Amino acid sequence: MKQVREGLYIGNISDANSVFQGMHPHVTHLLSLLSSQILYQQNPKPGDPYSIVTLRPGAHLQQMNHQTGGKQTTGLPSTPESVPVKSDAGSRSGHEFVRMTVPLKDMESENLLDHLEACMDFIEKGRKNGAVLVHCLAGISRSASVILAYLMRTERLSVEDALTSLRGSSDSACPNEGFMEQLQMFEEMGYKVDHENSIYKKFHVSNLGEAYGKGEKIESSRFASDPGATNASLAENFGSQINLSEEKKVATLYRCKKCRRLVASESNIVAHNLGLGEPSFKTKRRGVGRFQDDEYGEPKCSSIFVEPMQWMTTVIEGHVEGKLLCATCEARLGNFNWAGLQCSCGAWVNPAFQLHKSRMDLTWT
Repeated sequence: MKQVREGLYIGNISDANSVFQGMHPHVTHLLSLLSSQILYQQNPKPGDPYSIVTLRPGAHLQQMNHQTGGKQTTGLPSTPESVPVKSDAGSRSGHEFVRMTVPLKDMESENLLDHLEACMDFIEKGRKNGAVLVHCLAGISRSASVILAYLMRTERLSVEDALTSLRGSSDSACPNEGFMEQLQMFEEMGYKVDHENSIYKKFHVSNLGEAYGKGEKIESSRFASDPGATNASLAENFGSQINLSEEKKVATLYRCKKCRRLVASESNIVAHNLGLGEPSFKTKRRGVGRFQDDEYGEPKCSSIFVEPMQWMTTVIEGHVEGKLLCATCEARLGNFNWAGLQCSCGAWVNPAFQLHKSRMDLTWT
């Protein structure tokens, strides 16, 4: 266990086990970042260090004391949250601390961003009330990544400077490339996980695509809310979702051309880099209107690509590809394909939730 800052330590699973045994009474908070396979072990053997992280599938937290003997508890929340924990260490069982566990694999494709805010808040509270140990299995990648984000936010450091600083305390700190890329996004978003930022939206949709490709069931709760679900005022219906122009104080809204139902706002758009235009297509003979240039001769997009939303019935039903129909009049608004689609500008977007501009009307608030 190595000290990074006052009240902040980095370590491995053995260090965490020593905390449970009461060997570090100054540690009041424990943040465990481990794979679900370790977290959800059902029947750990006595003395097995992994017994400190035994959880029921779907739960992120555990409350242990000398009476439960490390057995699983029930009724645990499914989101990261802290609970009181007591050591199962005989004469040292009076040592109490707070623990939060986060299921996270040390893989480049893992979603680190969505855990950062909760982890950083937990560290901050831990330091204010004592000391916190952040650990993973080896104390190299996952724990280092979370501590890097915390240093970046609190000390306004770049990811490179934060890593240099951390290695001054723990020279083995080495987040995997995927985590480093996400930390770079974190820096570009202003040291916060901004769900309305285009950087985050692109990451989130890509992450959903990877999960779908692995055969995971994508719950609709992970999709953006339906902007046209109610007839409430725009301020109430969208809140902070609408990307207001600082100068004009307006927001672009997309409505079904047939029934005028609201289907998307500017904040739902997932930006993509323009393709090369005509050379991007395999065949030169295309239908009229498929490829267009703007007034400057640059490739022009005839569609917008958005994040998946809860009005997209065929997407929620689990289809790989299909049409996107208006939830009110069932007019065809576009297409989707988890494997990707090609924009009229020539760019390949993957996964793709495409709405055709010709099928919608643009309005402004």
